[in-house]
Amino acid sequence: MATTADSNSNALVMSDISKAFPGVQALDNANLVVADREIHGLVGENGAGKSTIIKVLAGIYEADHGSVWVANEQLEQLTPQSVHERGVRFIHQELSLVPYFNVTESVFMAQEKQGVFGLATRKMRRQAEDFLANILGAEIDGRTLIRDLTVAQQKLVQIARALIDGQARLVVFDEPTAVLGAADINTLFGNIRELRNSGISIVYVSHYLSEITEICNRVTVFRNGVDVDTIHLGEEQVNGAGNVVSGAANGSVRQAEIIKLMVGREITDMYPESQATPANTVLEVDGLSDGIRFVDASFSVRAGEIVGLTGIIGSGREALVDSIYGQRRVSKGTLAVAGKPIKLRSPAQAVSAGLVLVPRDRRNDGLVLDMSVADNVNVATLEMVSSKLGWHRRQQAAQRADQLVEQLDVRPRRSDTIVRFLSGGNQQKVVLARWLTTDSKVFVLDQPTTGVDVGARSEIYALVAQLAAGGAGVLMSSNDLAEVLGICDRVLVMVRGRIVAERETSGLALDELVALTTGSALEGVEGVAS
Repeated sequence: MATTADSNSNALVMSDISKAFPGVQALDNANLVVADREIHGLVGENGAGKSTIIKVLAGIYEADHGSVWVANEQLEQLTPQSVHERGVRFIHQELSLVPYFNVTESVFMAQEKQGVFGLATRKMRRQAEDFLANILGAEIDGRTLIRDLTVAQQKLVQIARALIDGQARLVVFDEPTAVLGAADINTLFGNIRELRNSGISIVYVSHYLSEITEICNRVTVFRNGVDVDTIHLGEEQVNGAGNVVSGAANGSVRQAEIIKLMVGREITDMYPESQATPANTVLEVDGLSDGIRFVDASFSVRAGEIVGLTGIIGSGREALVDSIYGQRRVSKGTLAVAGKPIKLRSPAQAVSAGLVLVPRDRRNDGLVLDMSVADNVNVATLEMVSSKLGWHRRQQAAQRADQLVEQLDVRPRRSDTIVRFLSGGNQQKVVLARWLTTDSKVFVLDQPTTGVDVGARSEIYALVAQLAAGGAGVLMSSNDLAEVLGICDRVLVMVRGRIVAERETSGLALDELVALTTGSALEGVEGVAS
């Protein structure tokens, strides 16, 4: 049952929200207030409580204490249905679309319109196409299959699905740009501003502070389950049409101030100083090709250096990484680790050769979520914590894991914690810990900081630098160009399935790297120019 609030008009008021899990106080009297017709940022380190408060709003978690008001109505019982009925919509990071459904079917999934003789297919198609064109600025045929759309177009279909009923009052965007390129991000920002100008309030959750300061009017910072501050990012203005125009793009608050609130300290140096003293070659790739996603890939990585591999979505970067690790078959080319030619047909062969991977999808490919930290750390080197007869020495395994938990500052500092309940940054540290005690010569890090907060990022960068300083060769695949320039010694750029450029990062400007990855600086390069 809903009651009317006496407070000023706001799109959302979450007051004194508390939520505890076994051994963890996820939220401690936390607050989140979103004004009407604003884009409100929500930031915090992994484990700060921002995901928990969003799940409380969604009716997924039941708060232990606190109240929630939507459009001045108090929701005494939050369920996914009650929240939806009051116009709250969620755009999740994962696309969650069916590849073999067409656009119309995807937009109207679970909210189909009926006609006299069954489904009103033509009416739904026209409405879907009109919404995409008029509201989101995208001309997409409603008969197109999801699998045939670009990632950016799929994101727009996801938004259309959430808003097509015209009842949305508040939309929560959770890491919406994780799968988008720079041009697509700008388009999405334009869509979000149009939604705000049409009267819809926005909650924008992101680890990318440059996005927060560009698009948001205000931002609430969470730390340790508490809202530590809400900051005005710029003065709002009203244009001649009566629409609110964000002043956040003026950047009146520096990102460093938000970072300090997030982590409780200043991070003066996000990236460690390069200590590269390259020695012998530990990874040699020559003419590698899968005949589909990439061709003629040739490069080397030396002991003691960090080499970046970057490229926009569809460049072939991910397929190349998978092939290097034996997860994807190649049609030609050679691979050598520490001077020894190898033919990789499986990840197990890669590990045996001294080449290990920190995968881009750590939850599905890098961890056993329902096992403890200790079991995840030891799973790749069970022989080191087993007796001659093969019995698992659990005490020895726990001690070994405890040392790594301490060394990598995994939080909480307990190796018996189930990995599922760790934050993203701490999960990534567990994946790294697994390989630290092996005699690995090459570390392939695929998107190692995706979904990781700024504090954990600086810690992961320090660990990567330690790996290189200890004599390992590191190949870091990333679409975060600032990250590539900050941590890597050299960078390889892929465009349309080819490595088209190799540059030293020292002295390389960000705009130059952007021009290389988009192909605009590569006219005349065979196989690249359109």
